[in-house]
Amino acid sequence: MTALPERQKIIELINEAVDSGARLHKACGEAQIGLRTYRRWYQGGQVVADQRPEAVRPEPSNKLTEHEKKQIVTLCNRSEYVDLAPTQIVPALMDLGVYVASESSFYRVLREEGQLHHRGKAREPQRRTALSTHIAKAPCQVWVWDITYCASRVRGQYFYLYMFMDVYSRKIVGYEVYEAENGEYAAALLQRALLSEQCFNKPLVLHSDNGSPMKSQTLKIKLDELDELGVLPSYSRPRVSNDNAYAESVFRTLK
Repeated sequence: MTALPERQKIIELINEAVDSGARLHKACGEAQIGLRTYRRWYQGGQVVADQRPEAVRPEPSNKLTEHEKKQIVTLCNRSEYVDLAPTQIVPALMDLGVYVASESSFYRVLREEGQLHHRGKAREPQRRTALSTHIAKAPCQVWVWDITYCASRVRGQYFYLYMFMDVYSRKIVGYEVYEAENGEYAAALLQRALLSEQCFNKPLVLHSDNGSPMKSQTLKIKLDELDELGVLPSYSRPRVSNDNAYAESVFRTLK
């Protein structure tokens, strides 16, 4: 939609070019409008404004009346429907043989009334993003731990190295070698490491990957007990294989 001042400027330039000897359709082409557009804009020696904004458009015959809108709001606020969404309210009313408007009309009316939000007395669910980055500025603030395979002289048989490391000092605060992966071993080793490092009653983050021993029920129970003493569990992000880089680096050097 071209405004009237812009139309007048374009027509003035085209007429100036025509008076100078240019062909009309060539001048219109330079102005990037068609010959029909020029004739529609320039009628009776004057530039005509666009009449579309001033057009009177009749209201649709199926437009909701104010009474119907109030009826929709009243229905949605009734006790039996106050906890339901329009996708549930409309079918429920149709089961009773009542039809007021479509689901989209219910949504539109509720949006106009400012009621298109969480419906019901319960608190709206809030999505909280857990902290994914931990920074160690002193010892006993962030620990990482992991388990790695250690080959034996018997083919197909492995030993498992459990290791807890302080991220700040890179100190190995606890390690043991067992014959299997087990959450009970990890829980016992963690408790001994905390006792040896005197990390109780300090805000300590224990980071690991998402392996089965790391999320075992025994270790979770132990962490729940230690949570009162300030130990907070932390796990790798989904689909991130190198989110425990400190422990993996030590294992690589060891092997």
